[in-house]
Amino acid sequence: MRKRVVITGLGPVTPIGIGKEVFWESLIAGRSGAKKIQFEGCDMDQYTSQIACPVDSFSLTDFLRKKKDFRYLGRTSAFAMAATKLAFEDAGLDLDYIEGKKGQGAYMVKHIHPGKIGVILGVGAQNMDLCEKWHRQLLKHNGPKRVSPFALPHVQICSVPVNVTMAFGIKGIACSVSTACASANHAMIAAYKQILLGEEEIMITGGADACITPFVFGGFVSMNAMSRQNDAPEKASRPFDRDRDGFVMGEGAGIVVLEELDHARNRGAHIYCELSGYGATSDAYHIAAPDPDGELQAQAMINALKSAHTSPEEIDYINAHGTSTPLNDPAETLAIKKALGPRAHHVAISSTKSMTGHLIGAAGGIEIIATALMTEKGRIHPTINLENPGDGCDLFYVPQKPIDMEIGKAISNNFGFGGQNASILTSRYDQKN
Repeated sequence: MRKRVVITGLGPVTPIGIGKEVFWESLIAGRSGAKKIQFEGCDMDQYTSQIACPVDSFSLTDFLRKKKDFRYLGRTSAFAMAATKLAFEDAGLDLDYIEGKKGQGAYMVKHIHPGKIGVILGVGAQNMDLCEKWHRQLLKHNGPKRVSPFALPHVQICSVPVNVTMAFGIKGIACSVSTACASANHAMIAAYKQILLGEEEIMITGGADACITPFVFGGFVSMNAMSRQNDAPEKASRPFDRDRDGFVMGEGAGIVVLEELDHARNRGAHIYCELSGYGATSDAYHIAAPDPDGELQAQAMINALKSAHTSPEEIDYINAHGTSTPLNDPAETLAIKKALGPRAHHVAISSTKSMTGHLIGAAGGIEIIATALMTEKGRIHPTINLENPGDGCDLFYVPQKPIDMEIGKAISNNFGFGGQNASILTSRYDQKN
């Protein structure tokens, strides 16, 4: 029999709350994290979109002991480290702080060999705040003289999981996955496989990103991809609505603890839900736009159903990619219809991004946490700002208010630039099975 993989720890660092309790309260209340932003030294009049969902009042020292090299960390790495601490604690995994050389110690997980814990994280960009900072220094001084020797190691995409391993003494696999908006889903699929193959006992996975920077934000502005509803930020992210005009950028991290079912049972872990299957495909259509036919998005969901030995009739809920862009929402709706057939009109669908904004590489991690909480609590969070469904958006997207509904099986979708599609199927955990 194939091993079973369960989610036992949740670590959300989001624009609408840090920690699962505050995050959940915000989801059910339909709270938006959007607000106007200002980049230091930038003429914001050049930015047609001036709104985002930042993580306010965040300090890594609220989560980890201060280390000398914290000052070199990028925001993406810091989010990932904080979210990992939250996930470890939520999973009931005891941590000891072990002093290291020159005061650079690490939190170590008790009773589990560090080589049997791995980290695979989705990162859409990299530590772009550092990348842009050091590039400005390079240009300002006409060369690398004032560029820190720690700059390059910390801007790399792989620095995000590496910093997590160093903070927690993790010595299993450590790598990053970068597939734009699908990064976290792909990372969780890879982590799932590590457990199935018996390579690790525990996997730290999900995603982190901090793309609210002048260059990245400006790049999306130049693509006309983001909402321009600057006068009403909290209304700007409106997936599936007639008046949607683009996504709202978010930032943060969503980290989960995965472990094999018997391992979790043996240590008395709380189990949120089971990760039962996955599907991943490529549109091979366009570098940025989704295929409007939704054919390969549908295939990702169909593959997830097959992987989990599940029929469309068993799906109760879909956490949609739901970006609030003119192209994505009708394409995803069509894909859901193709994947589920008649069942598509009977499932509940909602978009976490309507509240958090689009966290790019962290999106899938945050959304699997939302799905796990909804499965456990029997409540489905709303898609806020959905007032008038747009053309081609004719399914039940749980508009405006949460609903009470038991979720047996759910799908969480994320689709990235270049047609990188990844769907994860979760199941409610039954202690009797």
